[in-house]
Amino acid sequence: MQLVQRARKTPHGLLLLALTALLAVAACSKDKNIDEPAKLTPLPHPSVQVKHLWGHNMGDKKAAVLRLGQGVSIAANRVYAAGHKGEVVAIDLNDGRVLWHVKTGAPLSGGTASSPELVVVGASDGQLLALDPGNGHGRWKVRLNGEVLAPAAISARLVAVRTVDGKLHALSAEDGHELWVTEQQVPRLSLRGTASPVITGDLVLCGFDNGKVVAVSATDGSVQWEATVTPPHGRTELERLDDIDSPVRVAGRDVYAVGFQGKVAMLALDTGQIWWSHEDSSYRGLSLDEDTLYLADSDGIVAALKARTGAEVWRQNILLHRGLSPIAVMDDTVVVGDFQGYLHWLDKASGALAARIGTGGARISTQPLVIGDTLVVVNDRGQINAYRVKPLAVAANRKPAAQ
Repeated sequence: MQLVQRARKTPHGLLLLALTALLAVAACSKDKNIDEPAKLTPLPHPSVQVKHLWGHNMGDKKAAVLRLGQGVSIAANRVYAAGHKGEVVAIDLNDGRVLWHVKTGAPLSGGTASSPELVVVGASDGQLLALDPGNGHGRWKVRLNGEVLAPAAISARLVAVRTVDGKLHALSAEDGHELWVTEQQVPRLSLRGTASPVITGDLVLCGFDNGKVVAVSATDGSVQWEATVTPPHGRTELERLDDIDSPVRVAGRDVYAVGFQGKVAMLALDTGQIWWSHEDSSYRGLSLDEDTLYLADSDGIVAALKARTGAEVWRQNILLHRGLSPIAVMDDTVVVGDFQGYLHWLDKASGALAARIGTGGARISTQPLVIGDTLVVVNDRGQINAYRVKPLAVAANRKPAAQ
């Protein structure tokens, strides 16, 4: 996980200084040892079957390892993906055929976001590009003042996007002109990344680097409420990191959020009132399934929580310090990627390991996507793989073991 230190404004704008990874910061102390990733043990009896369907390579082998928000999206049975070198592709979900391929020439870093009407990708130089999902032709292009490091959110009327300068922009989905912009103060030191906005009804919700979740009117950009989920604490700037770098989750009238070195919390959608919270830390975010939240925390612990109360259902530590991706929910399992490119399926009821496969050896930083019994995942080198996942049938008339 990279950190970014923000210097004071100069005549040349805001200077961004990339620092070392958080683990490397800890390693600088002779009194601390880097936590060793948990070793994977054989799984002799998996409970789900995983079959590879197709693969595609975006050609990012020599690109920067840290993809951040450069994930895939799915709309209308098409998978949309973007590469750091500026390429965007549409792939048939069922058979992996490339339907179209375009070269934008932009250093893409935030994407993809898609709907049946629009595909949107962002770039590290502040460009935001909208493409036609049918053929990849450009619809519009705008330049924002800050890097785009996370996918945008799309509705029929607007495209909402966060930039690293603490701004949340709303642009017209039709031609990209700015509808409104709102801003939160950015701490001097923060994680390198931003949360994706979430559009729900007439609100745009987004987490910020100051530990706040903000609800903004989609109509005019007025702030409806803001709630501090993870207040800063500690004596040093490193200890006071409290970014919310993952999208909130919305279920009915409830909002769920988690921050780094902070808390996981449930908020009221209409007022932002915090109904419950407890200490936890994650920069990967939450997944929600009916009445249960699933969380991969900063240490690699996977936990299931009751959505209404926050009470812990189970906690699984077999993936400690393996740099986990966001969690996806799939039938009776949850699935998470790790720093070596493995996908791990865990039983939803107990957290027990149900299956494991390797996807190519490179880190998986973004959330696997699930459509029915199909899972699509991209690693940090731009390798995209699709899998079909089914429960293993248990033989009805299994013979007893020999005595």
